[in-house]
Amino acid sequence: MTIVFTCLVIALGVIHLIVMALEMFADADIQSSAFEMDKSFVKQPGAQVALKNLGIYNGMLGVSLLATFGVPDIAVMRLVQLGLAGFVLIVGIFGGLTVTKKIFLIQVLPAVVALLCGGVVLRG
Repeated sequence: MTIVFTCLVIALGVIHLIVMALEMFADADIQSSAFEMDKSFVKQPGAQVALKNLGIYNGMLGVSLLATFGVPDIAVMRLVQLGLAGFVLIVGIFGGLTVTKKIFLIQVLPAVVALLCGGVVLRG
């Protein structure tokens, strides 16, 4: 179960880095398709600023998830990983309800499975 949990934490980190790249660096056509937003809206300067701001948050979350592997105390590392997975779950639910249902599959499902696996790992 530890290997599954570790893989899920890595996957969550990488997913958030990919989302960051889409939000910050993709062109408006790709962004509108990925986030199911109207292309004319996504091309607006204000929308681009908002997407880049969201991208920074997703990027920092992805980096934080991956950086947890540098924590020398395994128990602390796992607790931080569970906390971040819980954060992904909460934010993912909000995003799935307000932006696109795809977020439930891309972020919420891996977070739920990571939280379940992580709970098993912590219990030993």
